[in-house]
Amino acid sequence: MIGVIGEALIDLEVAETEPGRPVAHPGGSPMNVAVALGRLGSKAAFLGRLPTDAFGRLLRDHLTDAGVDLRWAVEAAEPTSLALVSVAAGGAASYSFHIHRTADWQWSPAELPHSPGFDAVHAGSLALALDPGGPVVAEWLERLSGSTTISLDPNVRPALLGERESYRSLLERWLSFAAVVKISDEDLEWVWPGADPAELAREWTAEGRKLVVVTRGGEGSSVFCGDERFTVPAHRTEVVDTVGAGDAFSGALLDRLGRIGRLEPEGLARLRPEEARSAVEFASRVAAITCSRAGANPPWRSELA
Repeated sequence: MIGVIGEALIDLEVAETEPGRPVAHPGGSPMNVAVALGRLGSKAAFLGRLPTDAFGRLLRDHLTDAGVDLRWAVEAAEPTSLALVSVAAGGAASYSFHIHRTADWQWSPAELPHSPGFDAVHAGSLALALDPGGPVVAEWLERLSGSTTISLDPNVRPALLGERESYRSLLERWLSFAAVVKISDEDLEWVWPGADPAELAREWTAEGRKLVVVTRGGEGSSVFCGDERFTVPAHRTEVVDTVGAGDAFSGALLDRLGRIGRLEPEGLARLRPEEARSAVEFASRVAAITCSRAGANPPWRSELA
């Protein structure tokens, strides 16, 4: 089973072409990853703080419909977080957040399982970065990393992260216990302005990361596996919007690694470059399908036939 920890919020999407018709979609990067995994048929569990309000019930139903295990989800008294998603005519999305005293950020150590028995845990985005719960989640992941593959997608949201240098220190700590890293070129540019993404990725693999994927939107992905580096082109599609595409990519990447026996730590240590290429090609295909739809709506495995 693959665990996913982090936020589950409501994306209130407003399209530039129809500003008077906002649409509420279940969202939040980690929750989107869990849904992608569930729809692809992987055994996935979501560790999130799900409110009891109407939006919280919508989030719970969305996860359950995808077959995601909620036994470790927390029933939270706080309200649901909201993200206002502005979608430009070309499909690019920008975000603003309403998260003051909402459920996702209030983790306590007692709410996290001691020995869940996951093959891998995926994390990233805001629940790992924001106080008061972020340090609690980071300590839990670091403790698990000795026996569990940790997958990391920082999914940077600069408006909420404060000073760049402080966030960079946090990210460097997370990288120290992550085995699989997926990060966009835009995220890298914000955290390390002007740095060469390839040099950063090579440093991370030299320091022990087993697989690093730098996504570059329509330009494809740069993949670093051991001493090998190669590029996987993006799948072409007619873009409706890019909401949730990176999360679908992460979920599909983990799904494929699991299906070829290269997800848990011993299997991941034997990952070959050609297997990494196949996994990234699959992830790119799933991300492209997600871009062809409104909102974070990854495909079911039956749609890939």
